Amino acid sequence: MVSPLIIRQVVTATVETEPVPSTGDAADDAAIWVHPADPAQSTIIATNKKGGLIVYDLSGHQIQYVQDGPMNNVDVRYNFPLGGERVTLVAATNRADNSIAVYRVNPATRQLENVAARALVVDSSAYGACMYHSPATGRYYLFVDSAKGQVEQWELFDNGNGQVDSRLVRAFVLGTQTEGCVADDELAYFYISEEAMGIWKFGAEPEAGTDRTLVDALKPGGPLIADVEGLAIYYASDGTGYLIASSQGSDEFVVYQREGKNRYVMTFTIGKGGGIDHVSNTDGIEVANFSLGPDFPQGMFVAQDGHNDNGNQNFKLVSWSIIAEAMIPTLTIDTTRDPRQDSATP
Repeated sequence: MVSPLIIRQVVTATVETEPVPSTGDAADDAAIWVHPADPAQSTIIATNKKGGLIVYDLSGHQIQYVQDGPMNNVDVRYNFPLGGERVTLVAATNRADNSIAVYRVNPATRQLENVAARALVVDSSAYGACMYHSPATGRYYLFVDSAKGQVEQWELFDNGNGQVDSRLVRAFVLGTQTEGCVADDELAYFYISEEAMGIWKFGAEPEAGTDRTLVDALKPGGPLIADVEGLAIYYASDGTGYLIASSQGSDEFVVYQREGKNRYVMTFTIGKGGGIDHVSNTDGIEVANFSLGPDFPQGMFVAQDGHNDNGNQNFKLVSWSIIAEAMIPTLTIDTTRDPRQDSATP
């Protein structure tokens, strides 16, 4: 495989969050929750893997700290049927007891409320995670992976009492350590980072088995430098958009096409500017195509910063338009897909 010509651009963050409460390597992953009525009131739900989940507003201020254990990865899906309602479900991996932590977002307070039916213990060590809402069946899943390369797919469902339970529907093993992953709710693909190898693409449905395609591998002259960490999907119209990966070893973010064979597009870094320090050693990332108010009218990219100049680790928020317009020609800007109104079958 011939390595692509690497196209590098530098962007700057729009906002940074307050540091996480714990020192050392503590911040890890983030999810974006879109407010049901006012997108400017949306939040960032982030993990402190030494203590719990932190909810930030879009100015970066902490509005809640849920100290339920060392949460590693977190994800969000909308319209989950629970107790006769459609709620926003948040799922995270709790490394203290190798379990799935599940919450609903209270739209009035923007805070998290625990809705787990029991301790949802997984079969391997709970490490990375990402959610999937099937466009074919309307069912909700959480992929959980481990430092040993084990991958499990758990279905999440209402237990009949307004609480969330889970059942294992698929399991397989990759060769080495995994963590970052993301699922495409429209095209039904599941992407996972094998940290010292590259990015793999699987079918996301439980019956898809173990067939996989290599999106990109770590290789001399290539865009990925170990470790390959967080993954995120930018949704655009007609199945287009981008798959984005955190290339931790180079402090860069690598953009691929969402469609087809996931062709390499560009690489960017988040540099120093506007009073906010540069981003390095990133674990988790997230992206939203949807307008999130005046500071992020064309969407947002979120990156964990492993070396925050202002104290403990934190998260940097970048307006998507800044990233898109750094390229010539520009990347797609498409705010039409509202994640709160997905098309999956109820």
